[in-house]
Amino acid sequence: MAGELKFGLYGLHRGGSANPDVMVRRARLAEEVGFESLWVGDHVAVPPVTASGEFDPSPLPRLEAVTAIAYLAAVTTRVRLGLGVIVLPQRQPVLLAKQLSTLDVLSNGRIVVGVGVGYIEPELRALGASLADRGARAEEGLAAMRSLWDAPVPSFAGRFVSFAGVVQRPLPVQRPHPPIVVGGSSPAAYRRAVRTGDGWYGWDLDLDQTAEALGGLSAAASQVERPAELGELEITITPAGTLDLGTVRRYADVGVDRLNVQSAPLDDAGMDELITTVGETLIGRA
Repeated sequence: MAGELKFGLYGLHRGGSANPDVMVRRARLAEEVGFESLWVGDHVAVPPVTASGEFDPSPLPRLEAVTAIAYLAAVTTRVRLGLGVIVLPQRQPVLLAKQLSTLDVLSNGRIVVGVGVGYIEPELRALGASLADRGARAEEGLAAMRSLWDAPVPSFAGRFVSFAGVVQRPLPVQRPHPPIVVGGSSPAAYRRAVRTGDGWYGWDLDLDQTAEALGGLSAAASQVERPAELGELEITITPAGTLDLGTVRRYADVGVDRLNVQSAPLDDAGMDELITTVGETLIGRA
């Protein structure tokens, strides 16, 4: 791993942080104490059930990811802003490419585009996708967005999206496009990350699971060709369990570049304490 371990903060789109004043306060505090990035997740419409399968009359508040990033861009100045991860099969890629370009321009080039295929079948169906076609939709979506961002004369012809004779302006500030981080712990996700991603994102992984995932990425690298222009794959992990300096250093030792930390989503005091504690005890020390 090259350079100092980076710390991202995950979760300002959900729970108590979905309150606009709370979001602003926490985003600015995280920026002040040295977090490198702020990350939000992407669920648009989820089943209203509890962990035990019972009906939940008051599901967890979650702000829409693209809108939340736009708000965070307006109230911060330095931190990078990550979609971690947007469920690509649920999004129309021509519109999404425009939204992400706009975000990159309005944030002065601070956007990181995390993408995944999703896993909640009712949500996928509600947005016109399915478990069966989610991988194909994600592959097409990435290719279509890259064409709109990168090609002098964009065009794409696929099963789910096709276009020609159109352009989008302005282009993203980051060229040829914002960093693309691929999420997921399946062999297909590993191959997608190696073949198309600037980075890979692993969710809720302890040290052993992280090492196993990195082994999966190494295996994928022996199966698919990685374009030379992409360079080394950046590794982002949301760690499982609590962190101390020794654990953080072990994540770094196995090859992690960024730790995206989170608190319990409805624990307002926990999020404030997490931001302060990480800033005081971990950032700059790993």
